[in-house]
Amino acid sequence: QAQLVESGGDLVQPGGSLRLSCAASGFALDTHSVAWFRQAPGKEREGISCIDSRSESTYFRESVKGRFAISRDNAKNMVYLQMNTLKPEDTAVYYCAARPRNTLINGICLSTGWYAYWGQGTQVTVSS
Repeated sequence: QAQLVESGGDLVQPGGSLRLSCAASGFALDTHSVAWFRQAPGKEREGISCIDSRSESTYFRESVKGRFAISRDNAKNMVYLQMNTLKPEDTAVYYCAARPRNTLINGICLSTGWYAYWGQGTQVTVSS
């Protein structure tokens, strides 16, 4: 079955770094655009970053620009989210999602409704 599994979430101090991983199985990730989302308690799920199938374009939410980076390794069926200079406001469950499309549409690729496959999420807590 098609599946996405996130990992790497942890408790970190403000200013710290963390790298999340998203492993795909049951389908070819190299034909899919991928995005990272997060959902904090009491808030809507929000798009963080998206990347096209060939790593030719990426988009980021304004609040994470300059701090987060998205990348992928299609040979390993993996997508990553590098998070630096973490803030307490980054605390949330982080999800990866995929769509069977090679290219992105800016402004839409960070919308939850654009994606077909979702992982179960991994908890990131930023606290001192």
